[in-house]
Amino acid sequence: MDWLTSLFFGNSIAHTVFILAIAIAAGIALGKIKIAGISFGITWILFVGIALGSFGMQIDPIIIDFVKEFGLILFVYSVGMQVGPSFFSAFKKGGMRLVGIATAIVLLGVVTAYAIHLITGTPIPTMVGVLSGAVTNTPGLGAAQQAYADSMGVQDPSIAMGYAVAYPLGVVGIIVSIVLLRVFFRIKLDKEKEALESANESKYAAKISIELTNANLFGRTVLETRGLINRSFVVSRVCRVDGRIEIANATTILNEGDKMLIICASEDVEAIEMMLGHQINMQHSDWLNLDQQFISRRIIITQPHINGKTIGELRLRSNYAVNVTRVNRSGVDLIPEHNLELQIGDRLTVVGSEMAIDAVAKALGNSMRRLREPNLISIFLGIFLGVLVGSIPIAIPGMPQAVKLGLAGGPLIVAILISRFGAHYHLVTYTTMSANLMLREVGISLFLAAVGISAGEGFIDTVVNQGGYMWVLYGIIITMLPILLVGIFARKVFKLNYFTLMGVVAGSMTNPPALAYSNATAGNDVPAVSYATVYPFMMFLRVLTAQLFVLFGL
Repeated sequence: MDWLTSLFFGNSIAHTVFILAIAIAAGIALGKIKIAGISFGITWILFVGIALGSFGMQIDPIIIDFVKEFGLILFVYSVGMQVGPSFFSAFKKGGMRLVGIATAIVLLGVVTAYAIHLITGTPIPTMVGVLSGAVTNTPGLGAAQQAYADSMGVQDPSIAMGYAVAYPLGVVGIIVSIVLLRVFFRIKLDKEKEALESANESKYAAKISIELTNANLFGRTVLETRGLINRSFVVSRVCRVDGRIEIANATTILNEGDKMLIICASEDVEAIEMMLGHQINMQHSDWLNLDQQFISRRIIITQPHINGKTIGELRLRSNYAVNVTRVNRSGVDLIPEHNLELQIGDRLTVVGSEMAIDAVAKALGNSMRRLREPNLISIFLGIFLGVLVGSIPIAIPGMPQAVKLGLAGGPLIVAILISRFGAHYHLVTYTTMSANLMLREVGISLFLAAVGISAGEGFIDTVVNQGGYMWVLYGIIITMLPILLVGIFARKVFKLNYFTLMGVVAGSMTNPPALAYSNATAGNDVPAVSYATVYPFMMFLRVLTAQLFVLFGL
């Protein structure tokens, strides 16, 4: 039975793969268990890894470090690719307020952790681990470990131990804080929904029907009219006085009494109506009944040479006599403006004759098979650039050592930039949701397993005999105090909707379990929207503050 003993306690490649597989499989299985509707999810991988490590199932330090860092890179890169397109929208009107609130939660958490360090004398490395666990931020843990290793030349296992001890109640503490805010303000979910619906004005595409009555616009083209109104909108179809339906383009001449189907931003509806005429009660279904010679179909862009081209460059109206009325990207409907850059995976709603639409579909690709093919070039090019960027030392005045974005921050930033601007340089960045999720889950699973196994040796002794139980209390304070203080401020001063506040809190903690709870409570996607708004910047901020905490404290 020596072969079996060596498999559990040896030092071979088979032993490494065997132990990692046990930790991941058992952790994922345990993660499906819910207590009061709350689950720790894949964090169980960390706990299983600690258990295995504490029983002497260790892995060669060089190999375990590689697995840990490579897993971290895969995780943060896939996260960056997913949220990149929405990252820069966070800095637009409305989003900046949410980012500011989330930033306050992050910074107050760091201040709280440092105050506990000063009061209790807990070492900085341990405190950074407790902080990362309390705010449930795994990349921050990775960044802190790397920053400490770069500065001191050795690893400190107390960082991972602090994380593991504080994490469980960190997850629970976030959800408890959300519940306490609801109780404190006596929030009624029905009233929050009503308030949200009355105040909500989407900036994305809305459809309206307008009859032209402004004499100043009679005889003008659609292009001239758009220039005079100075609003972004698309005229999809025009119904003439005699009942004829036309596909509109830039040269279409508008006459008195013409009825137009217009796609525009919701906030522009009133201005467009005032300039053109008056809105008529004509639904989209009514247009479909009138223009039976035309059909509407969604076409997916899958041709690589289309990637990065604008709608104007394709000249679909002049070449095919069709109109693009909507562009859906990652579930969001965009106004098909002339200068809108298209990307692989965009879904275009096209109106025209069946023959014309078939020709457009052939030109744009419309092949689901092509979308399912992985674009490995962009993934590994991004990882290469991310590691390069993360390794660049950044000198900050007053700091004893240059700061690096590291293997967590570098790939995250590069992934965000590539996913947002890659199409501009004709780089295909589209990845199916399932493929992205697979990369992310494999990466975080490898990372958590490696961290747990590394921290397992001496873990029990630390908690029982070295005061580790106090770390749990410190973690609860770091988790709940910033959320409650900033949450009360955001609600009282900014009158932030509770659903939005839940998403901001979950995003500031980069915590998927809290987001899942928020979505289930709200019954809508409002928490998910605010979560996505703040998540990218908060992920970057968590990684940066973890490094700065280590470097300033040493």
